[in-house]
Amino acid sequence: MGSRASTLLRDEEIEEIKKETGFSHSQITRLYSRFTSLDKGENGTLSREDFQRIPELAINPLGDRIINAFFPEGEDQVNFRGFMRTLAHFRPIEDNEKSKDQNGPEPLNSRSNKLHFAFRLYDLDKDDKISRDELLQVLRMMVGVNISDEQLGSIADRTIQEADQDGDSAISFAEFVKLRC
Repeated sequence: MGSRASTLLRDEEIEEIKKETGFSHSQITRLYSRFTSLDKGENGTLSREDFQRIPELAINPLGDRIINAFFPEGEDQVNFRGFMRTLAHFRPIEDNEKSKDQNGPEPLNSRSNKLHFAFRLYDLDKDDKISRDELLQVLRMMVGVNISDEQLGSIADRTIQEADQDGDSAISFAEFVKLRC
């Protein structure tokens, strides 16, 4: 009885999450409410299955990649703090000015952290490079059967050719950062 009440956030936790993520007190409490409604096991963590029940992620072609971004390597559960850290990457960059701490770490929603986050969505094998095959897989997820494999291959080849500066037929993070869409 009262399992939800026992997992309510303490003010200290909210303050720590505010500092770490830049979210406001009201945003944190609203997201905590959403988190607990998704927590079907009522154990203070979310599983991949909990995320897959979110309709917007279920229909998103990159839904599985986004869901995977919430889970550290080898983990199959995410707690509220980890949930908030991942969501912070989606906050607008201009919010940094309000929450910037000159002595603290770079905000999670900084341009650099957002680029790292996006890069990891493409780097399926986590080898710090985006290969042609990885790029093809992600393109296929995004466009489905609307473009032929030949056309997708051509797009992937051109993208690699334009971005690959060191001639290794892959896109490193440094090369990814230099890409302009």
